[in-house]
Amino acid sequence: MPNKHFCQGPWCHTQVTQDRFLKSKGIIRGRYARLDRDYDHRNSYYGMRDKYFCSQGCESNWLSANMENIEHGRPIEFIRHRRESHGYAKVKNDESRWGPEYSIQRVDNGQLIE
Repeated sequence: MPNKHFCQGPWCHTQVTQDRFLKSKGIIRGRYARLDRDYDHRNSYYGMRDKYFCSQGCESNWLSANMENIEHGRPIEFIRHRRESHGYAKVKNDESRWGPEYSIQRVDNGQLIE
């Protein structure tokens, strides 16, 4: 296991991309954060926030979802496990001259959700 936190973005595990899809289980899972836990941020352009988020989009989503809690001084739960979204499958779309094209789509009880 890498020496990284899991991305703290509230919707990171719901974004459908090739690198988040685990075909053997049919799930979409969250990413690891960009930087290692023990990265020394003082001598670099990157800051502390890159130890907790995989992208600026996830960072902005987290801030939008938690801004009211921050303002009122309420505690915010830290995500310590990799979150997953179940019910996805890799579907063959069309055959082109370079080979078949695939997409990842949501599946519900064997039926594709449109």
